[in-house]
Amino acid sequence: MKTFVSAFAGLLAIAFFSGGANAADLVLYTSQPNADAQATVDGFMAANPGIKVDWVRDGTPQIIAKLQAEMQAGAPVADVLLIADTVTLERLKEAGKLLAYKSPEAANYDASLYDADGYYYSTKLITTGIVYNTAAAMKPASWQDLVKPEAKGLVSMPSPLASGAALIHAQTLAGVSSLGWDYYKNLADNGAVASGGNGAVLKAVASGEKAYGMIVDYMPIREKAKGAPLEFVFPKEGVSAVTEPVGILAGTQHADAAKKFVDYVLSEKGQEGFLKLGYIPARNGTPLPEGFPARDSIKVLPLNAADALKNTDQDLKTFSTYFTSK
Repeated sequence: MKTFVSAFAGLLAIAFFSGGANAADLVLYTSQPNADAQATVDGFMAANPGIKVDWVRDGTPQIIAKLQAEMQAGAPVADVLLIADTVTLERLKEAGKLLAYKSPEAANYDASLYDADGYYYSTKLITTGIVYNTAAAMKPASWQDLVKPEAKGLVSMPSPLASGAALIHAQTLAGVSSLGWDYYKNLADNGAVASGGNGAVLKAVASGEKAYGMIVDYMPIREKAKGAPLEFVFPKEGVSAVTEPVGILAGTQHADAAKKFVDYVLSEKGQEGFLKLGYIPARNGTPLPEGFPARDSIKVLPLNAADALKNTDQDLKTFSTYFTSK
């Protein structure tokens, strides 16, 4: 991540908030889509009417760039993060940038879904699979279908440079013996395009510009329910997953409000809010949204978070050797 990009992004964030952040009791940085971020904040403020929240939405890499620049400038803005993946928050934890908080709501979660020291907590399960336009000639069932001649020039995917979930997805598939980085080379050779985030993939496939895409599950499932010509597939090899963890910044001036936000998104009410938005809630005993298969039928591929963290820079370079993406 280039320093000048980080600095510029961070200065934009500082400028954006120079007139408004002081009026807020809490500032949230999130990678949720805009409407979902607003719904999350609205739900929290309804449950905590004395707390005003401002929020900024961007892809996880851009959020981290903002934070880095703000910290370098000595003017941190965010109090709470709700972003794509635990690997990113583990990096912030190791750098001493997160505040530990033992939420009482953690008792309702599998221990694997939160940091044992209380630095971050998973809020949902978001898998990445295949979306296709219902007019497409081939109906994919495997990741390998996207490198077939029938899919040549017809595949769109988010770039790991713009999407935290896309980075985790690439690292996960790269670790599968039958796929690996050769799979991404084959995708590139087959004319696949990597650009922007998951929203760009949704638009390209729904419009018919592309026939197939790699995408997070809730977007096409939600849009299909609204009548979009889309189908979502959980490929037979399995899917990658991110858990959109929440964490508190160590430099927060609003620790009490931040802790209440963490408790809210982990609470039954907060998790019901995510369910209504079409996400798989992380909390034990919570049902799945309409349109999803049974939870135990979804095969989630393994990812070693420590290795992913260590290899992130090299993995981004490897991806970039195959794709000119942004």
